[in-house]
Amino acid sequence: MSAAQGLPGRYLPSRRDYDGLRSSWKADLLAGITVGIVALPLALAFGVSSGVGAEAGLITAVVAGLVAAVMGGSNVQVSGPTGAMVVVLAPVVAAHGAGSIALVSLMAGLLVIGLGVSGLGRAVAFIPWPVVEGFTLGIALIIFLQQVPMATGTEGVPGHNTLRAAVEAAAQATAPTVLQTLVVVAGVAALMFLLPKLHKSLPASLIAVLLATVGAELFQLDIPRIGALPHSLPAPELPSFDPATLGGLLMPAVSIAALAAIESLLSARVAAGLVGPDGRPAGAYRPDRELTGQGLASVAAGLFGGMPATGAIARTAVNVRSGAKTRLSAIVHALVLLAIIYLAAGLVGRIPLAVLAGILMITATRMISRHTVTAIMRSTRADAAVFILTALVTVAFDLIVAIQIGLAAAALFTLRKFASMSGVQREEIPGDPADGDDHIAIFRLDGAMFFGAAERVLQEISQVKDIQVAVIRLSQVRMLDATGAHTLVEVISALELRGITVLLKGVQPQHLELVTNVGVIRSLRHHKHLFTSLPPAVEHARSHVRRNAAVSA
Repeated sequence: MSAAQGLPGRYLPSRRDYDGLRSSWKADLLAGITVGIVALPLALAFGVSSGVGAEAGLITAVVAGLVAAVMGGSNVQVSGPTGAMVVVLAPVVAAHGAGSIALVSLMAGLLVIGLGVSGLGRAVAFIPWPVVEGFTLGIALIIFLQQVPMATGTEGVPGHNTLRAAVEAAAQATAPTVLQTLVVVAGVAALMFLLPKLHKSLPASLIAVLLATVGAELFQLDIPRIGALPHSLPAPELPSFDPATLGGLLMPAVSIAALAAIESLLSARVAAGLVGPDGRPAGAYRPDRELTGQGLASVAAGLFGGMPATGAIARTAVNVRSGAKTRLSAIVHALVLLAIIYLAAGLVGRIPLAVLAGILMITATRMISRHTVTAIMRSTRADAAVFILTALVTVAFDLIVAIQIGLAAAALFTLRKFASMSGVQREEIPGDPADGDDHIAIFRLDGAMFFGAAERVLQEISQVKDIQVAVIRLSQVRMLDATGAHTLVEVISALELRGITVLLKGVQPQHLELVTNVGVIRSLRHHKHLFTSLPPAVEHARSHVRRNAAVSA
Protein backbone atom coordinates (compact mmCIF):
# COMPACT_ATOMS: atom_id res chain seq x y z
CA MET A 1 0.00 0.00 0.00
CA SER A 2 1.36 3.42 -0.95
CA ALA A 3 1.67 6.31 1.46
CA ALA A 4 -1.18 8.11 -0.25
CA GLN A 5 -3.45 5.10 -0.02
CA GLY A 6 -2.61 4.62 3.66
CA LEU A 7 -3.15 8.26 4.61
CA PRO A 8 -6.96 8.23 5.05
CA GLY A 9 -6.86 5.19 7.29
CA ARG A 10 -4.13 6.71 9.45
CA TYR A 11 -5.30 10.28 9.92
CA LEU A 12 -8.91 10.71 8.76
CA PRO A 13 -12.23 9.78 10.41
CA SER A 14 -13.86 6.47 9.53
CA ARG A 15 -16.97 4.49 10.45
CA ARG A 16 -14.85 2.42 12.84
CA ASP A 17 -14.58 5.49 15.09
CA TYR A 18 -18.21 4.90 16.05
CA ASP A 19 -18.25 1.12 16.43
CA GLY A 20 -20.77 0.19 19.11
CA LEU A 21 -22.63 3.50 18.92
CA ARG A 22 -26.00 1.76 18.51
CA SER A 23 -25.68 0.24 21.96
CA SER A 24 -23.78 3.04 23.68
CA TRP A 25 -25.38 6.24 22.35
CA LYS A 26 -27.40 6.89 25.50
CA ALA A 27 -24.36 6.52 27.73
CA ASP A 28 -22.32 8.67 25.33
CA LEU A 29 -25.00 11.37 25.34
CA LEU A 30 -25.17 11.50 29.14
CA ALA A 31 -21.38 11.43 29.45
CA GLY A 32 -21.08 14.32 26.97
CA ILE A 33 -23.57 16.45 28.92
CA THR A 34 -21.74 15.68 32.17
CA VAL A 35 -18.35 16.60 30.74
CA GLY A 36 -19.77 19.78 29.18
CA ILE A 37 -21.00 20.90 32.60
CA VAL A 38 -17.63 20.11 34.18
CA ALA A 39 -15.73 21.80 31.36
CA LEU A 40 -17.60 25.13 31.51
CA PRO A 41 -15.93 26.61 34.61
CA LEU A 42 -12.55 25.18 33.63
CA ALA A 43 -12.71 26.69 30.14
CA LEU A 44 -13.62 30.08 31.58
CA ALA A 45 -10.96 29.86 34.28
CA PHE A 46 -8.15 28.81 31.97
CA GLY A 47 -9.04 31.55 29.49
CA VAL A 48 -8.95 34.24 32.17
CA SER A 49 -5.82 32.85 33.86
CA SER A 50 -3.86 32.79 30.59
CA GLY A 51 -4.61 36.45 29.97
CA VAL A 52 -6.65 36.05 26.78
CA GLY A 53 -10.04 36.20 28.52
CA ALA A 54 -12.96 33.92 29.30
CA GLU A 55 -14.28 34.32 25.75
CA ALA A 56 -11.17 32.71 24.23
CA GLY A 57 -11.31 29.84 26.71
CA LEU A 58 -14.94 29.11 25.91
CA ILE A 59 -14.40 29.37 22.14
CA THR A 60 -11.45 26.99 22.38
CA ALA A 61 -13.44 24.45 24.36
CA VAL A 62 -16.14 24.48 21.68
CA VAL A 63 -14.14 24.66 18.45
CA ALA A 64 -11.03 22.70 19.44
CA GLY A 65 -13.10 20.25 21.47
CA LEU A 66 -15.28 19.47 18.45
CA VAL A 67 -12.44 19.20 15.92
CA ALA A 68 -10.26 17.02 18.18
CA ALA A 69 -13.24 14.77 18.97
CA VAL A 70 -13.77 14.06 15.26
CA MET A 71 -10.17 14.08 14.01
CA GLY A 72 -8.16 12.83 17.01
CA GLY A 73 -6.79 9.35 17.63
CA SER A 74 -8.69 8.53 20.84
CA ASN A 75 -12.36 7.61 21.08
CA VAL A 76 -12.72 9.04 24.60
CA GLN A 77 -10.28 11.97 24.75
CA VAL A 78 -11.80 15.36 25.61
CA SER A 79 -9.80 18.39 24.48
CA GLY A 80 -9.77 22.08 25.26
CA PRO A 81 -7.77 24.69 27.18
CA THR A 82 -5.69 23.20 29.99
CA GLY A 83 -3.68 24.36 32.97
CA ALA A 84 -0.34 23.35 31.47
CA MET A 85 -1.04 25.45 28.38
CA VAL A 86 -1.98 28.42 30.57
CA VAL A 87 1.48 28.28 32.13
CA VAL A 88 3.11 28.72 28.71
CA LEU A 89 0.63 31.24 27.33
CA ALA A 90 0.75 33.73 30.22
CA PRO A 91 4.34 34.90 29.45
CA VAL A 92 3.49 35.14 25.73
CA VAL A 93 0.51 37.39 26.52
CA ALA A 94 2.70 39.53 28.80
CA ALA A 95 5.35 39.94 26.07
CA HIS A 96 3.26 40.15 22.88
CA GLY A 97 -0.30 40.92 23.98
CA ALA A 98 -3.48 38.85 24.00
CA GLY A 99 -3.97 39.47 20.28
CA SER A 100 -0.95 37.32 19.47
CA ILE A 101 -2.43 34.11 20.88
CA ALA A 102 -4.67 33.32 17.90
CA LEU A 103 -1.64 33.47 15.60
CA VAL A 104 0.46 31.42 18.02
CA SER A 105 -2.33 28.84 18.15
CA LEU A 106 -2.31 28.61 14.34
CA MET A 107 1.47 28.26 14.17
CA ALA A 108 1.66 25.70 16.98
CA GLY A 109 -1.18 23.69 15.45
CA LEU A 110 0.65 23.41 12.13
CA LEU A 111 3.78 22.23 13.95
CA VAL A 112 1.82 19.57 15.85
CA ILE A 113 0.28 18.37 12.57
CA GLY A 114 3.81 18.05 11.21
CA LEU A 115 4.83 15.95 14.21
CA GLY A 116 1.88 13.63 13.63
CA VAL A 117 2.49 13.23 9.90
CA SER A 118 6.18 12.52 10.53
CA GLY A 119 5.22 9.59 12.76
CA LEU A 120 6.62 10.92 16.05
CA GLY A 121 3.49 10.12 18.04
CA ARG A 122 5.07 7.22 19.90
CA ALA A 123 8.00 9.31 21.11
CA VAL A 124 6.11 10.12 24.32
CA ALA A 125 6.78 6.54 25.47
CA PHE A 126 10.44 7.52 25.94
CA ILE A 127 9.67 10.13 28.60
CA PRO A 128 10.44 8.57 32.01
CA TRP A 129 7.78 8.46 34.70
CA PRO A 130 9.70 10.69 37.19
CA VAL A 131 10.02 13.38 34.49
CA VAL A 132 6.28 13.27 33.75
CA GLU A 133 5.34 13.45 37.43
CA GLY A 134 7.88 16.17 38.20
CA PHE A 135 6.55 18.14 35.26
CA THR A 136 2.98 17.67 36.56
CA LEU A 137 3.95 18.78 40.08
CA GLY A 138 5.62 21.91 38.71
CA ILE A 139 2.57 22.75 36.59
CA ALA A 140 0.29 22.32 39.60
CA LEU A 141 2.39 24.75 41.66
CA ILE A 142 2.41 27.31 38.84
CA ILE A 143 -1.35 27.07 38.29
CA PHE A 144 -1.97 27.60 42.00
CA LEU A 145 0.31 30.64 42.15
CA GLN A 146 -1.23 32.13 39.00
CA GLN A 147 -4.59 32.36 40.77
CA VAL A 148 -3.33 34.65 43.54
CA PRO A 149 -4.22 37.90 41.68
CA MET A 150 -7.82 36.76 41.04
CA ALA A 151 -8.08 35.34 44.57
CA THR A 152 -7.05 38.69 46.06
CA GLY A 153 -9.00 40.92 43.68
CA THR A 154 -5.94 42.51 42.07
CA GLU A 155 -5.00 43.01 38.43
CA GLY A 156 -1.89 40.88 38.61
CA VAL A 157 1.68 41.77 37.74
CA PRO A 158 2.88 40.47 34.36
CA GLY A 159 6.15 38.61 34.67
CA HIS A 160 7.82 35.34 33.90
CA ASN A 161 8.54 34.46 37.53
CA THR A 162 5.23 33.15 38.80
CA LEU A 163 6.18 33.19 42.48
CA ARG A 164 7.33 36.81 42.38
CA ALA A 165 4.23 37.85 40.43
CA ALA A 166 2.00 36.14 43.00
CA VAL A 167 3.76 37.86 45.92
CA GLU A 168 3.55 41.28 44.27
CA ALA A 169 -0.13 40.78 43.42
CA ALA A 170 -0.91 39.82 47.02
CA ALA A 171 0.99 42.86 48.28
CA GLN A 172 -1.28 45.13 46.21
CA ALA A 173 -4.49 43.69 47.71
CA THR A 174 -6.64 46.12 49.70
CA ALA A 175 -9.61 45.74 52.01
CA PRO A 176 -12.51 45.18 51.75
CA THR A 177 -12.08 43.63 48.27
CA VAL A 178 -9.44 41.10 49.34
CA LEU A 179 -11.58 39.93 52.27
CA GLN A 180 -14.58 39.39 50.00
CA THR A 181 -12.62 37.53 47.32
CA LEU A 182 -10.91 35.29 49.86
CA VAL A 183 -14.29 34.40 51.38
CA VAL A 184 -15.52 33.45 47.90
CA VAL A 185 -12.40 31.36 47.21
CA ALA A 186 -12.74 29.59 50.57
CA GLY A 187 -16.42 28.89 49.91
CA VAL A 188 -15.72 27.44 46.46
CA ALA A 189 -12.90 25.29 47.84
CA ALA A 190 -15.14 23.98 50.64
CA LEU A 191 -17.92 23.10 48.21
CA MET A 192 -15.56 21.32 45.82
CA PHE A 193 -14.12 19.36 48.71
CA LEU A 194 -17.39 18.44 50.46
CA LEU A 195 -19.85 17.86 47.60
CA PRO A 196 -18.07 14.76 46.17
CA LYS A 197 -18.19 13.23 49.66
CA LEU A 198 -21.98 13.56 49.60
CA HIS A 199 -22.29 11.99 46.15
CA LYS A 200 -19.54 11.32 43.61
CA SER A 201 -21.76 12.13 40.62
CA LEU A 202 -22.44 15.71 41.73
CA PRO A 203 -20.78 18.29 39.40
CA ALA A 204 -19.00 20.02 42.28
CA SER A 205 -17.31 22.76 40.24
CA LEU A 206 -20.55 23.78 38.51
CA ILE A 207 -22.53 23.80 41.78
CA ALA A 208 -19.77 25.88 43.38
CA VAL A 209 -19.97 28.38 40.50
CA LEU A 210 -23.75 28.66 40.79
CA LEU A 211 -23.89 29.05 44.57
CA ALA A 212 -20.94 31.44 44.79
CA THR A 213 -22.28 33.62 41.96
CA VAL A 214 -25.77 33.75 43.51
CA GLY A 215 -24.21 34.63 46.86
CA ALA A 216 -22.12 37.40 45.32
CA GLU A 217 -25.25 38.85 43.67
CA LEU A 218 -27.38 38.63 46.83
CA PHE A 219 -24.76 40.32 48.99
CA GLN A 220 -23.84 42.74 46.16
CA LEU A 221 -20.15 42.07 46.52
CA ASP A 222 -17.98 44.63 44.76
CA ILE A 223 -15.47 42.18 43.29
CA PRO A 224 -14.17 41.64 39.73
CA ARG A 225 -16.41 39.62 37.36
CA ILE A 226 -15.82 37.83 34.07
CA GLY A 227 -17.60 40.59 32.17
CA ALA A 228 -19.38 40.63 28.83
CA LEU A 229 -19.22 37.53 26.65
CA PRO A 230 -20.30 37.12 23.01
CA HIS A 231 -23.71 35.59 22.35
CA SER A 232 -22.43 33.69 19.31
CA LEU A 233 -19.26 32.28 17.81
CA PRO A 234 -17.20 34.78 15.81
CA ALA A 235 -16.67 34.20 12.10
CA PRO A 236 -13.41 32.37 11.35
CA GLU A 237 -10.61 34.51 9.93
CA LEU A 238 -6.86 34.45 9.54
CA PRO A 239 -5.09 36.33 12.37
CA SER A 240 -3.31 39.47 11.23
CA PHE A 241 0.48 39.27 11.23
CA ASP A 242 3.67 40.68 9.76
CA PRO A 243 7.10 39.06 9.25
CA ALA A 244 8.50 40.71 12.38
CA THR A 245 5.64 39.31 14.46
CA LEU A 246 6.18 35.82 13.08
CA GLY A 247 9.85 35.90 14.03
CA GLY A 248 9.10 36.90 17.61
CA LEU A 249 6.42 34.24 18.03
CA LEU A 250 8.30 31.34 16.45
CA MET A 251 10.00 30.07 19.61
CA PRO A 252 6.85 30.40 21.74
CA ALA A 253 4.97 28.46 19.04
CA VAL A 254 7.60 25.69 19.12
CA SER A 255 7.33 25.46 22.92
CA ILE A 256 3.53 25.40 22.77
CA ALA A 257 3.56 22.75 20.04
CA ALA A 258 5.91 20.55 22.05
CA LEU A 259 3.77 20.94 25.15
CA ALA A 260 0.55 20.28 23.24
CA ALA A 261 1.98 17.11 21.72
CA ILE A 262 3.36 15.79 25.01
CA GLU A 263 0.29 16.59 27.10
CA SER A 264 -2.17 15.23 24.52
CA LEU A 265 -0.29 11.97 24.09
CA LEU A 266 0.17 11.50 27.83
CA SER A 267 -3.52 12.15 28.37
CA ALA A 268 -4.50 9.72 25.60
CA ARG A 269 -2.16 7.08 27.00
CA VAL A 270 -3.65 7.44 30.48
CA ALA A 271 -7.19 7.44 29.05
CA ALA A 272 -6.55 4.15 27.25
CA GLY A 273 -6.11 2.45 30.61
CA LEU A 274 -9.02 4.10 32.43
CA VAL A 275 -11.88 1.80 33.38
CA GLY A 276 -15.51 2.77 32.80
CA PRO A 277 -18.60 1.87 34.87
CA ASP A 278 -18.81 -1.49 33.08
CA GLY A 279 -15.33 -2.45 34.27
CA ARG A 280 -13.80 -2.33 30.78
CA PRO A 281 -10.83 -0.15 29.79
CA ALA A 282 -11.38 2.71 27.35
CA GLY A 283 -9.25 1.03 24.69
CA ALA A 284 -6.29 1.84 22.50
CA TYR A 285 -5.52 5.09 20.72
CA ARG A 286 -3.57 6.04 17.60
CA PRO A 287 -0.79 8.45 18.61
CA ASP A 288 0.03 9.88 15.18
CA ARG A 289 -3.62 10.56 14.41
CA GLU A 290 -4.01 12.07 17.88
CA LEU A 291 -1.27 14.57 17.07
CA THR A 292 -2.73 15.54 13.70
CA GLY A 293 -6.18 15.87 15.28
CA GLN A 294 -4.88 18.06 18.11
CA GLY A 295 -2.94 20.15 15.61
CA LEU A 296 -6.06 20.70 13.52
CA ALA A 297 -7.95 21.59 16.71
CA SER A 298 -5.45 24.33 17.61
CA VAL A 299 -5.49 25.65 14.03
CA ALA A 300 -9.29 25.82 14.12
CA ALA A 301 -9.25 27.51 17.53
CA GLY A 302 -6.81 30.10 16.22
CA LEU A 303 -9.04 30.87 13.23
CA PHE A 304 -11.95 31.56 15.62
CA GLY A 305 -9.86 33.74 17.94
CA GLY A 306 -9.21 31.04 20.54
CA MET A 307 -6.09 29.61 22.14
CA PRO A 308 -4.05 26.40 21.70
CA ALA A 309 -5.72 23.24 22.96
CA THR A 310 -4.57 19.86 24.19
CA GLY A 311 -6.10 16.67 25.49
CA ALA A 312 -7.39 17.29 29.02
CA ILE A 313 -6.89 14.33 31.33
CA ALA A 314 -9.32 15.56 34.03
CA ARG A 315 -12.20 16.00 31.58
CA THR A 316 -11.25 12.79 29.78
CA ALA A 317 -11.35 10.89 33.07
CA VAL A 318 -14.82 12.28 33.80
CA ASN A 319 -15.87 11.24 30.31
CA VAL A 320 -14.70 7.63 30.70
CA ARG A 321 -16.06 7.23 34.21
CA SER A 322 -19.41 8.59 33.04
CA GLY A 323 -19.70 5.68 30.61
CA ALA A 324 -18.40 7.14 27.32
CA LYS A 325 -17.50 4.61 24.62
CA THR A 326 -17.34 6.59 21.38
CA ARG A 327 -16.47 10.06 20.12
CA LEU A 328 -20.10 11.10 20.41
CA SER A 329 -19.57 12.04 24.05
CA ALA A 330 -16.77 14.53 23.29
CA ILE A 331 -18.83 15.96 20.42
CA VAL A 332 -21.84 16.43 22.73
CA HIS A 333 -19.58 18.12 25.29
CA ALA A 334 -18.62 20.74 22.69
CA LEU A 335 -22.25 21.24 21.65
CA VAL A 336 -23.32 21.76 25.28
CA LEU A 337 -20.76 24.54 25.61
CA LEU A 338 -21.89 26.01 22.29
CA ALA A 339 -25.49 26.12 23.56
CA ILE A 340 -24.31 27.99 26.65
CA ILE A 341 -22.66 30.63 24.46
CA TYR A 342 -25.90 31.25 22.56
CA LEU A 343 -28.32 30.93 25.47
CA ALA A 344 -26.57 31.95 28.70
CA ALA A 345 -23.62 34.25 27.90
CA GLY A 346 -25.09 37.11 29.94
CA LEU A 347 -25.44 34.99 33.06
CA VAL A 348 -21.95 33.53 32.69
CA GLY A 349 -20.50 37.05 32.50
CA ARG A 350 -21.64 37.72 36.10
CA ILE A 351 -19.43 34.96 37.56
CA PRO A 352 -16.80 36.47 39.94
CA LEU A 353 -13.18 35.89 38.96
CA ALA A 354 -12.52 34.73 42.52
CA VAL A 355 -14.80 31.75 41.83
CA LEU A 356 -12.61 30.68 38.92
CA ALA A 357 -9.51 31.18 41.08
CA GLY A 358 -10.95 28.85 43.72
CA ILE A 359 -11.77 26.19 41.13
CA LEU A 360 -8.28 26.27 39.64
CA MET A 361 -6.59 26.23 43.05
CA ILE A 362 -8.47 23.05 43.94
CA THR A 363 -7.77 21.64 40.47
CA ALA A 364 -4.05 22.32 41.00
CA THR A 365 -3.98 20.57 44.37
CA ARG A 366 -5.74 17.54 42.87
CA MET A 367 -3.07 17.26 40.20
CA ILE A 368 -0.63 16.28 42.95
CA SER A 369 -0.95 12.67 44.04
CA ARG A 370 0.55 12.03 47.46
CA HIS A 371 0.75 8.32 46.64
CA THR A 372 2.70 9.03 43.44
CA VAL A 373 5.10 11.45 45.12
CA THR A 374 5.75 8.95 47.93
CA ALA A 375 6.30 6.10 45.46
CA ILE A 376 8.87 8.08 43.46
CA MET A 377 10.71 9.35 46.52
CA ARG A 378 10.98 5.77 47.81
CA SER A 379 12.07 4.27 44.49
CA THR A 380 15.71 5.16 43.81
CA ARG A 381 17.81 8.20 44.61
CA ALA A 382 18.33 8.84 40.90
CA ASP A 383 14.59 8.80 40.10
CA ALA A 384 13.84 10.99 43.13
CA ALA A 385 16.50 13.48 42.01
CA VAL A 386 15.07 13.60 38.48
CA PHE A 387 11.55 14.14 39.89
CA ILE A 388 12.60 17.01 42.17
CA LEU A 389 14.84 18.60 39.55
CA THR A 390 12.11 18.56 36.89
CA ALA A 391 9.56 20.11 39.29
CA LEU A 392 11.96 22.87 40.39
CA VAL A 393 13.00 23.76 36.84
CA THR A 394 9.34 23.82 35.76
CA VAL A 395 8.52 26.41 38.43
CA ALA A 396 11.73 28.44 38.11
CA PHE A 397 12.22 28.50 34.36
CA ASP A 398 10.12 26.98 31.60
CA LEU A 399 8.09 23.82 30.99
CA ILE A 400 9.96 22.77 27.85
CA VAL A 401 13.31 23.47 29.50
CA ALA A 402 12.12 21.36 32.44
CA ILE A 403 11.34 18.40 30.19
CA GLN A 404 14.69 18.77 28.43
CA ILE A 405 16.65 18.93 31.69
CA GLY A 406 14.58 16.13 33.18
CA LEU A 407 15.23 13.90 30.18
CA ALA A 408 18.94 14.77 30.24
CA ALA A 409 19.19 13.97 33.95
CA ALA A 410 17.23 10.72 33.53
CA ALA A 411 19.46 9.74 30.59
CA LEU A 412 22.61 10.52 32.61
CA PHE A 413 21.48 8.37 35.56
CA THR A 414 20.42 5.57 33.21
CA LEU A 415 23.76 5.60 31.43
CA ARG A 416 25.55 5.50 34.76
CA LYS A 417 23.41 2.51 35.73
CA PHE A 418 24.22 0.76 32.46
CA ALA A 419 27.90 1.49 32.97
CA SER A 420 27.83 0.03 36.49
CA MET A 421 26.20 -3.13 35.11
CA SER A 422 28.91 -3.46 32.46
CA GLY A 423 32.36 -4.73 33.17
CA VAL A 424 35.20 -7.18 32.60
CA GLN A 425 35.58 -10.54 34.35
CA ARG A 426 38.71 -12.67 34.15
CA GLU A 427 37.72 -16.33 33.83
CA GLU A 428 39.46 -19.61 34.53
CA ILE A 429 40.38 -21.70 31.51
CA PRO A 430 37.74 -24.45 31.19
CA GLY A 431 38.61 -28.15 31.22
CA ASP A 432 41.79 -29.88 32.36
CA PRO A 433 44.79 -27.58 32.90
CA ALA A 434 47.70 -27.69 30.49
CA ASP A 435 51.30 -26.49 30.56
CA GLY A 436 51.52 -22.78 29.86
CA ASP A 437 47.95 -21.96 30.88
CA ASP A 438 49.30 -19.34 33.28
CA HIS A 439 50.35 -17.36 30.19
CA ILE A 440 46.77 -17.24 28.88
CA ALA A 441 44.06 -14.87 30.14
CA ILE A 442 40.37 -15.11 29.28
CA PHE A 443 38.37 -11.90 29.67
CA ARG A 444 34.57 -11.88 29.52
CA LEU A 445 32.90 -8.56 28.66
CA ASP A 446 29.43 -8.21 30.20
CA GLY A 447 26.46 -5.91 29.62
CA ALA A 448 26.83 -2.84 27.43
CA MET A 449 30.07 -1.89 25.71
CA PHE A 450 29.31 1.77 25.05
CA PHE A 451 30.86 5.19 25.62
CA GLY A 452 29.86 5.21 29.29
CA ALA A 453 31.76 2.00 30.09
CA ALA A 454 34.43 1.85 27.40
CA GLU A 455 37.17 3.71 29.31
CA ARG A 456 36.94 1.38 32.33
CA VAL A 457 37.12 -1.69 30.06
CA LEU A 458 40.21 -0.28 28.35
CA GLN A 459 41.98 0.31 31.67
CA GLU A 460 41.16 -3.09 33.19
CA ILE A 461 42.27 -5.19 30.22
CA SER A 462 45.30 -3.08 29.31
CA GLN A 463 46.81 -3.48 32.82
CA VAL A 464 47.16 -7.27 32.53
CA LYS A 465 50.75 -8.57 32.97
CA ASP A 466 52.80 -11.73 32.40
CA ILE A 467 50.61 -13.26 29.68
CA GLN A 468 51.24 -14.15 26.07
CA VAL A 469 47.68 -14.61 24.77
CA ALA A 470 44.45 -12.78 25.70
CA VAL A 471 41.09 -14.27 24.76
CA ILE A 472 38.33 -11.62 24.81
CA ARG A 473 34.82 -13.08 25.02
CA LEU A 474 32.09 -10.88 23.52
CA SER A 475 29.14 -13.29 23.65
CA GLN A 476 27.70 -11.57 26.77
CA VAL A 477 27.85 -8.07 25.28
CA ARG A 478 24.23 -7.00 24.80
CA MET A 479 24.87 -3.54 23.42
CA LEU A 480 27.79 -2.20 21.43
CA ASP A 481 28.20 1.29 20.01
CA ALA A 482 30.93 2.92 17.92
CA THR A 483 32.84 4.08 21.02
CA GLY A 484 32.79 0.56 22.46
CA ALA A 485 33.98 -0.90 19.17
CA HIS A 486 36.75 1.70 18.92
CA THR A 487 37.80 0.85 22.49
CA LEU A 488 38.19 -2.78 21.40
CA VAL A 489 40.51 -1.56 18.64
CA GLU A 490 42.56 0.35 21.24
CA VAL A 491 42.68 -2.64 23.60
CA ILE A 492 43.78 -5.01 20.84
CA SER A 493 46.38 -2.57 19.50
CA ALA A 494 47.80 -1.90 22.99
CA LEU A 495 48.12 -5.61 23.80
CA GLU A 496 49.59 -6.50 20.39
CA LEU A 497 52.21 -3.75 20.79
CA ARG A 498 53.26 -5.48 24.02
CA GLY A 499 53.62 -8.76 22.14
CA ILE A 500 50.39 -10.24 23.50
CA THR A 501 48.32 -12.10 20.91
CA VAL A 502 44.61 -11.23 21.06
CA LEU A 503 41.85 -13.69 20.13
CA LEU A 504 38.21 -12.58 19.87
CA LYS A 505 35.42 -15.02 20.64
CA GLY A 506 31.65 -14.75 20.22
CA VAL A 507 31.04 -11.55 18.29
CA GLN A 508 27.25 -11.19 18.15
CA PRO A 509 25.78 -11.33 14.60
CA GLN A 510 24.13 -7.93 15.07
CA HIS A 511 27.53 -6.45 16.05
CA LEU A 512 29.61 -8.02 13.27
CA GLU A 513 29.06 -5.23 10.73
CA LEU A 514 29.94 -2.56 13.31
CA VAL A 515 33.17 -4.21 14.50
CA THR A 516 34.19 -4.78 10.89
CA ASN A 517 33.53 -1.18 9.80
CA VAL A 518 35.25 0.34 12.85
CA GLY A 519 38.35 -1.83 12.31
CA VAL A 520 38.22 -4.36 15.15
CA ILE A 521 38.80 -7.35 12.86
CA ARG A 522 41.55 -5.50 10.98
CA SER A 523 43.40 -4.75 14.25
CA LEU A 524 43.82 -8.48 14.97
CA ARG A 525 47.17 -10.02 14.04
CA HIS A 526 45.40 -12.51 11.78
CA HIS A 527 41.81 -12.80 10.54
CA LYS A 528 41.75 -16.37 11.88
CA HIS A 529 41.95 -14.96 15.42
CA LEU A 530 38.16 -14.58 15.39
CA PHE A 531 36.27 -17.52 16.93
CA THR A 532 32.62 -18.45 17.43
CA SER A 533 33.15 -20.82 20.40
CA LEU A 534 35.56 -20.98 23.34
CA PRO A 535 37.26 -24.44 23.05
CA PRO A 536 38.85 -23.73 19.64
CA ALA A 537 39.98 -20.33 20.92
CA VAL A 538 41.61 -21.89 23.99
CA GLU A 539 43.32 -24.55 21.86
CA HIS A 540 44.62 -21.86 19.51
CA ALA A 541 45.90 -19.86 22.47
CA ARG A 542 47.74 -22.91 23.83
CA SER A 543 49.34 -23.48 20.41
CA HIS A 544 50.73 -19.92 20.55
CA VAL A 545 52.15 -20.54 24.02
CA ARG A 546 53.76 -23.82 22.90
CA ARG A 547 55.22 -22.11 19.83
CA ASN A 548 56.66 -19.31 21.97
CA ALA A 549 58.13 -21.88 24.37
CA ALA A 550 59.75 -23.74 21.49
CA VAL A 551 61.23 -20.54 20.11
CA SER A 552 62.60 -19.60 23.56
CA ALA A 553 64.15 -23.06 23.95
